[in-house]
Amino acid sequence: MKEMQEKVEKVPRIRPTGRIIYEVTIQHVGSLNALRQRESKVIFFSNLRKAVDAITAELALTNWPPRINYTAVYRGIKQREFYSCDFDVAGTRVFRIKVVARVLNPALPRLGIDDNPTK
Repeated sequence: MKEMQEKVEKVPRIRPTGRIIYEVTIQHVGSLNALRQRESKVIFFSNLRKAVDAITAELALTNWPPRINYTAVYRGIKQREFYSCDFDVAGTRVFRIKVVARVLNPALPRLGIDDNPTK
């Protein structure tokens, strides 16, 4: 039993030192965008639950179907590092909502500088 425990080496896991924030982007896509040019909107949230609640509330206010839920967004970010959902009317895409996790204030890299050999 001790042999198995000795063979299993613990690999140090590097955790990001910065905070995770969630970037929500609304991109207007499809042929309707050619008629009415609109720029993408980017919003940042510190909490994924608040981001999803804000999206679902805005979709409900503007009478779009509630196709986004917390579980789908969480799983999409964990598996693919982003979540994306397209909204369409009569087979024509209107806009896309994309949620991406970003690191706020990441740790500085070592920049390839070695230690000073002389002391």
